[in-house]
Amino acid sequence: MSEKLKIKLTLADRVYPMTITADQEASLRVSAKKIDAMIKQLEENYAVRDKQDVLAMCALQYAAQLEKQSEKKEVEGSDSIKINEFIELIDLHLATY
Repeated sequence: MSEKLKIKLTLADRVYPMTITADQEASLRVSAKKIDAMIKQLEENYAVRDKQDVLAMCALQYAAQLEKQSEKKEVEGSDSIKINEFIELIDLHLATY
């Protein structure tokens, strides 16, 4: 069983205490830094005063990136299925000779 760690992450100038496993710590800290960097970029580029609006925009951008990656994987997956089907057809054709 993984040992639990108590950490504090700061997002949008607020501290969030969390209890996590040791293997989650690095990815959570990197993610928090990325979110804060995006928040800073959004605040610099847009006249946004409310942190909730900035967080919502940040969440939307990350969700859109995830969706795009998911769609890309589906297309890549369907391409590999088509290739495998094509290989099977060639094998069947060659087997008849």
